[in-house]
Amino acid sequence: TFVVTQTLSPPPYICVRNVIHLTNPLIMSKGTVVLAYSGGLDTSCILVWLKEQGYDVIAFLANIGQDEDFEAARKKAESLGAKKVFIEDLRSEFVEDFIWPSVQANAVYEDRYLLGTAVARPCIARQQVEIARKEGANFVSHGATGKGNDQIRFELTCYALYPEVKIIAPWRIPEFYNRFRGRTDLMEYAQKHGIPVPVTPKAPWSMDANLMHISYESGILENPKSRAPADLYLMTKNPEDSPNTPDDLEIEFKNVFVGSPCLSLSGKHGVGRIDIVENRFIGMKSRGIYETPGGTILLKAHLDIETFTMDKEVRRIKQGLGIKFSELIYNGFWYSPECEFVQHCINKSQENVEGKVQLSVFKGQVYILGRESSKSLYNEELVSMDVQGDYDPCDASGFIRINAVRLREHHRLQGFSSTKQ
Repeated sequence: TFVVTQTLSPPPYICVRNVIHLTNPLIMSKGTVVLAYSGGLDTSCILVWLKEQGYDVIAFLANIGQDEDFEAARKKAESLGAKKVFIEDLRSEFVEDFIWPSVQANAVYEDRYLLGTAVARPCIARQQVEIARKEGANFVSHGATGKGNDQIRFELTCYALYPEVKIIAPWRIPEFYNRFRGRTDLMEYAQKHGIPVPVTPKAPWSMDANLMHISYESGILENPKSRAPADLYLMTKNPEDSPNTPDDLEIEFKNVFVGSPCLSLSGKHGVGRIDIVENRFIGMKSRGIYETPGGTILLKAHLDIETFTMDKEVRRIKQGLGIKFSELIYNGFWYSPECEFVQHCINKSQENVEGKVQLSVFKGQVYILGRESSKSLYNEELVSMDVQGDYDPCDASGFIRINAVRLREHHRLQGFSSTKQ
């Protein structure tokens, strides 16, 4: 026997209590659920567990550039009883619809994190709900933990694009997380249900990868004082072991990103590593280690060409919009009206951001060497120390005196006199 309780007010979580294995083929399915499936231990156990609860499971794997044997994952999902398996190549739309807008915004969360994981979640969830709608599935599910940001990012996207969807989040269901208190419980469950598990132990940390970056957290990294093991990094070489000669390259921007050299150069030179403690949206601090080699080069190149071609006051406003955009991405609000508005403004600001940037990568650093653009606001004659140009230096006297009025009045009111300065 089993009892299902459903909360109808948002968010509509599904809680299953007093469940025993459903072995009677005559028992009707509770419905179809599209599971964001990775092929790893957690989502494989969740797939089987969902079937135990009486759901028909469709497994969905997103190819966003991670190093993954997708066909092996497909066969594994099928062997575990998935009704269907979708493997979707999302690499192009990930770059065009998500990475590129982030580059245009110079999106950096809390001054350091280039949002490599955060920006991928709305891309994955968008396709997940598209499959759910096409397959007539009322439920979607994922393997994100109840403490992290990803649960928020996935679910806000799902609710925005499929308002009537119901979400099954196992790591927030007491019957699930009390049953599976750690990797050992998951391994035992996997062995009991014939779920293939790795022969060798998994790295003692959690890892998430895509074509933009890799993130590492949890496990032995939870102590913020502990240094990351040397063998942790997969995308970048240790700067100490990188080549002793730099590589020069040129990147061209033309409102859309129209050309680049092989960005593997950045990994070769150890560019794009950070080790930070950040503020999760849910309210706790966490330690994360990130590799974003190509994204780091693009950010620095775009910052340079943007300053070269954009009006000073427009850029000042756009800087604030970039910070806001970064927070919206991190917190999961990609498909929100405010994010749509901010993106529209950022797109407008980029109309004249065109040109080429020459740079050098060497020992973990990116060095700007030069830039050129037909839309440049740089006037060599106007700024030259050797040519007068269309500028009267006498005008600066009045400019300075006008700006000094406020300062002089401030200090007068503070009781200072010129003799005290």
